[in-house]
Amino acid sequence: MKNRYRLFLRRKSVYYAFDDTTKTFTSLKTKDKAVAARLLLAMNEAGKQPAMNLGLARVYLKHSDPMVSQRNWQHIMDEIIKLKVGPSRDRWVSAAKDKAFDSIRKRVLIETQAEHLLAVMKQGTVSTNVYLRRLHNFAVDNRYAVLLILQGMDAAGKDGAIRHVMSRVNPQGCQVFSFKQPSAEDLEHDFLWRATCRLPERGRIGVFNRSYYEEVLIVRVHPEILAGQGLPEALLDEKAIWKGRYRSIVDLEEHLHRNGTRVIKIFLHQSKDEQRKRFLKRIDDPDKNWKLGITDIEERKLWPDYMKAYEACLSATSTNDAPWHVVPADDKKNARLIISEILLDVFKGLKMAYPEPTVKRRRELQLIRKTLVK
Repeated sequence: MKNRYRLFLRRKSVYYAFDDTTKTFTSLKTKDKAVAARLLLAMNEAGKQPAMNLGLARVYLKHSDPMVSQRNWQHIMDEIIKLKVGPSRDRWVSAAKDKAFDSIRKRVLIETQAEHLLAVMKQGTVSTNVYLRRLHNFAVDNRYAVLLILQGMDAAGKDGAIRHVMSRVNPQGCQVFSFKQPSAEDLEHDFLWRATCRLPERGRIGVFNRSYYEEVLIVRVHPEILAGQGLPEALLDEKAIWKGRYRSIVDLEEHLHRNGTRVIKIFLHQSKDEQRKRFLKRIDDPDKNWKLGITDIEERKLWPDYMKAYEACLSATSTNDAPWHVVPADDKKNARLIISEILLDVFKGLKMAYPEPTVKRRRELQLIRKTLVK
């Protein structure tokens, strides 16, 4: 989808966003080009969200509703109204009559395209990410946590997957950590320490961009890293150490599962040729030059070694409770949709729901209502 907004520097050195659709300027109220660029990116990404969120909705519906091929938007609004009571129901009834929805009322959900929703948004407001949000909100009952782990070679699309799949989840319930080179403090502890310090609490989604798995991947390809981790000489047996680390990882993930954390592990499987193409794009795009260095090219030469390390790792650490999902990553959009599907399936499997109010609680709420309407 083409970007809707372009950046312009106008009077008084203030940056503006030019809307190619309406041919109008909107002040970004900043003279800082970097800040303006980030604001512009956010505006353009917001315009692209319906396509991604609609994809998520389709995936969820196909897995949860056997009559999905017959469902249209009016049916969904009617079903929501049935679940509402009091003023909330009245607001939904009123909203459902909004003429902005007329163009999609009879349109089948799974046949709806992003442009149909954008047409509605121009006349009113509509949220296309309701399913993912609702599922995430169910998670805030503080019984479960979800840990999403993304692994892959450089330029496999980990950052983009996080940005697109998680972009419309309530940020109060989501936390993302990227694991780079271990610090001096990290090296003073066991290899799992820095990751366990950042595990999500119950009721939250944690995302690891790379993870403790680096300790059986890059460290295995580069034995010199292991030698610098300060381990006792007796523990540096090349065969035993990897078997021991695999066991430690499996034990950790079993412990997390027993205590309410669901671990979702994604390996973005990218071809070597596709990585080459993405590296070339990083060279050609000045805004992405910072993403590529000579070390990336040196690591690329070790591709066969990394593939062997990944094969051994995935085989040793894929379990019933925490399986590895190998996602083809050459097609970014398809990869993001598959990750969304996996994430939604996990939420669905938890069978979470808002607590049903008791008769006593309903009476209490009615007393509160009487107090408020006086």
